[in-house]
Formats: sequence, C-alpha cells, structure tokens
Amino acid sequence: MRFFVFVLLFISCFVFGQSETKIVKDREGNDVVEKMATFPGGANEFRNLISKNFRIKKVKIKGLAKCDITFVVDRDGTVTDIKAIGENESFNQEAIRAISKIKTKWSPATINGTNVRYRYKVPLKMVFD
Repeated sequence: MRFFVFVLLFISCFVFGQSETKIVKDREGNDVVEKMATFPGGANEFRNLISKNFRIKKVKIKGLAKCDITFVVDRDGTVTDIKAIGENESFNQEAIRAISKIKTKWSPATINGTNVRYRYKVPLKMVFD
C-alpha cells in the first residue's frame, strides 16, 4: 500500500520545473537561451528514473514530505550542483541521491550556438504512511 501511495503521489505531484527555471545569463546579461537543456526521452523519462532510484525505506517521515530540488546541467550535459531544500533531511538526501544516480547526459542549453550551463528547479512532494 505504501508503495502504491508513493507512486500515485509521485506521478501526480511531481512537476518538471522547466517553467520555474532560473535561466542562465549570457555575457551581455540577457536572460534568453536559444534552446533549453533537455533530457533524452523527455520529462516523463526523467521522472521515471527518479522514481526508480528513490528508496522509500530511507525516508524517515509519516505524512507529507516535500522539497525543491535544484541542479545545473553543465555545458557537456552532465548534472552537477544538486541541492534539495525542504524540512525533512532524510527526504532531501534521498531526492539528491535519486537524481545523482541518473548518469544519462542531457542535451545542454545553448545561447548563440554555444553550450551554456542551465539551472533547473524541480518541486517534489510525496505522502508516506
């Protein structure tokens, strides 16, 4: 039952943070990128990989757990600087671990045809019973 609740809430509450992304600035200070960083297979594939990597038993909480995960997609497509901010430290740490286990490289963001770093923000909410 706990796993079912996890999967249901994970799928329904996990919002891919593209619209909440802090867009990188170019050398002139413009807030525009030609192409945003993208995950091969899209947002749903990224969500599925987080779900597969998430170890529910490692989270020590009953009820609602939430955090905001931020990470940077570097110029070479690797994910770096993963952080999670939320009230439950075990949930935060497991969210960081789940994303860091994903080794698939992203297609980096570009400005004027040059690869640039790109920051994503992903809100994550789950209910544990």
